[in-house]
Amino acid sequence: MLKLLRPAVTRVLTPLGRALVRRGVGPDAVTAAGTLGTVAAALFFYPQGRLFAGTMVITFFVFADLLDGVMARMTGPGSTWGAFLDSTLDRVGDAAIFSGLAVWLALSGQRLLAGVALFCLVAGTLVSYVKARAEGLGLNCDVGLAERPERLVVGLVSAGLSGLGVPYVLAAGLWLLAAASAVTVGQRLVHVRRQAVSLPPQTLR
Repeated sequence: MLKLLRPAVTRVLTPLGRALVRRGVGPDAVTAAGTLGTVAAALFFYPQGRLFAGTMVITFFVFADLLDGVMARMTGPGSTWGAFLDSTLDRVGDAAIFSGLAVWLALSGQRLLAGVALFCLVAGTLVSYVKARAEGLGLNCDVGLAERPERLVVGLVSAGLSGLGVPYVLAAGLWLLAAASAVTVGQRLVHVRRQAVSLPPQTLR
């Protein structure tokens, strides 16, 4: 569903991207600013329990993840450095979001749920690492139940609704996310193993 929505969001962001490019703003600067805003909002609002406000601010900065791609296409072929920076800073932003939630949950006495939030952080990082390592070996790993956009949407929506007073939604979201992330890691491991065992060792990079 999120992949289907991306073209529509891209069309909305294109005028803004074009205006920034005309003013000499590069996509790398937008990537860095988006991550800085996400980290600051997650670590400022979430530990205070201001989940709805934090989610709204984070969502605003998350759109930079699409805007930098729009700008990169306007300025020519995407650079290797830009792709590397974007992927790396995505991990930083995700870590801040779930760390902020974990801190608030721990401070409010919900230690089990704080542990689940930390598991989501670790599992999400592992999902990305498995794919990156597989592709580094020349294997395909574009499978899985919960990729980054799905994980981000579930985490932010459940946090935002919890901030509006909806009961149990944050717990349900985090447990669902933890399970989906664990399943995704398993799916990717199985997918990569099937490819790896069918190839002679010298074909792997």
